[in-house]
Amino acid sequence: MVNINIAALENIGKVLNDPKRPMKERFRALFTLRNLGGEIAIKCISECFQDESVLLKHELAYCLGQMQDKNAIPILRSVLEDKTQDPIVRHEAGEALGAIGDPDLKMLLEKYQHDPAIEVAETCQIALQRLNWVANKASEDRNLSKSRYESIDPAPPSVEDNVEKLQQTMMDESKPLFDRYRAMFSLRNLGTTESINALGQGFKASSALFRHEVAFIFGQMQDERSVPYLKQTLEDVTEHEMVRHEAAEALGSIATDECTEVLKKYLNDPRPVVRESCEVALDMSEYENSPEFQYANTLLTVQS
Repeated sequence: MVNINIAALENIGKVLNDPKRPMKERFRALFTLRNLGGEIAIKCISECFQDESVLLKHELAYCLGQMQDKNAIPILRSVLEDKTQDPIVRHEAGEALGAIGDPDLKMLLEKYQHDPAIEVAETCQIALQRLNWVANKASEDRNLSKSRYESIDPAPPSVEDNVEKLQQTMMDESKPLFDRYRAMFSLRNLGTTESINALGQGFKASSALFRHEVAFIFGQMQDERSVPYLKQTLEDVTEHEMVRHEAAEALGSIATDECTEVLKKYLNDPRPVVRESCEVALDMSEYENSPEFQYANTLLTVQS
């Protein structure tokens, strides 16, 4: 953890937990806390699970998973077990537990791998397989393709590097989701036009969870070649809100003029998760096109 005083951390937490603040400011505060880490940051993030925003609570869980701190396990466990939380939030808590990778979580994830909410069930199935992979890394996995992205992914890349074979695996719904995710992350790491087009086919998968991960990956890649797929996904009002929200945030990361225009169209979308995502995405887009040094800058603003 960066050595800053407790008061500064708590002030960032106050920004995060203030529902009167614009969502974009609260997101920046959240990612600042994630980057700083430590028990106080986890406490500030944990307190925000009482908020009304499904989008924000989903992102809280994501950040706790990326921090890979076992001190976050109790709050993530309680969120996963809380049936009053939206499935989008519970799913992200399950994924975060998988990212932390503690083998003691196996029993908990097994309990929820058949949850009535399909997003939660599928996430826990993938998280379980990630735990098994972490515990039993095969020798061949030492030679996996390297990621340029500083993220803890739900699954490692596949050992395969042939785009056609990877696409076949990714779209084969008879295969475990974990294997299909591995193919997906390999396609991301390749970063070619062919692999991007292969990933775009992932939006035809039956699983909303799977489609949302494709959109998330496109956001990581920040490649303009994915914009047509993301734009079509956001504009499809029949699509699951968790997929549209990820498509919006991905467009914000890519940050072209075309992306900005389509995001502005959905700032008043009837689904809160989508319209809040567009607000945050436009802030991300503004950041990407600005001279700002870092997105997670709330430490500077609370101290100024």
